[in-house]
Amino acid sequence: MALFDEFTLIAGPCVLEDDDLNLRVGDFLADLSRRWGIPVIYKASFDKANRSRIDSPRGPGLEEGLPRLARVKEATGLPVLTDVHEPPQARLAAEVADVLQVPAFLCRQTDLVLAVGNASGTVNIKKGQWMAPEEMAAVVEKARQGGARRITVTERGTFFGYGNLVVDMRSFRRIRAACDVDAVFDGTHSVQRPGRADGSSGGDPEHIPALVRGAVAAGCDHLFLETHPEPAAAPSDGSNMLPLEELDALLGQVMALREAREA
Repeated sequence: MALFDEFTLIAGPCVLEDDDLNLRVGDFLADLSRRWGIPVIYKASFDKANRSRIDSPRGPGLEEGLPRLARVKEATGLPVLTDVHEPPQARLAAEVADVLQVPAFLCRQTDLVLAVGNASGTVNIKKGQWMAPEEMAAVVEKARQGGARRITVTERGTFFGYGNLVVDMRSFRRIRAACDVDAVFDGTHSVQRPGRADGSSGGDPEHIPALVRGAVAAGCDHLFLETHPEPAAAPSDGSNMLPLEELDALLGQVMALREAREA
């Protein structure tokens, strides 16, 4: 079965850390996949190039990060996803990653989208925080022209004023209608508060479960959730990640909602 042929969870830490942490999360997700009978894609970035501050941790980088991602893939059997920020990274990342992801801030970078589409058969594109669902159709077409065969678009909230994001639950239907792709909901970046934590992004993680339940009820096709055993200790996006121990219970609610939606 191809990736995203059925309801899929994309999950993992924001940025790759040491092997112990990466594999701890990966083993948990692999067990979750078996117990709930759903595909899980392990997500972690080798570089967070769009950090707010110059002194913010960015991750291990391409040279060290891809081997770490490969070790997770080999140990857990999970397919893996990672961000790409520059066109030359795409071909190298695709040697390890099953899915390449275009970050929201870069979704209109034509050369990047083309390179990712050319390097990988499966691409996840984050919808820019300033873009309407219908505007993503042109971005999807770029990825198709690049050669991508399977494309998903991820809703991660739209800017409302300064330092706040709002999720329009109509987006999932609108993305499918305009782009002819599956719509993913990012329940963790959607609770970010950009610039609210001493110049860096803060977050309101207590709202993650409600937004996830709402998105599933509204018809999103797949979920994206960054998770960590100790979010407060995470080097990136700790203020908007879901604690790993809470993921199983939330997924139980998600599966119940999907069953009710399909009844």
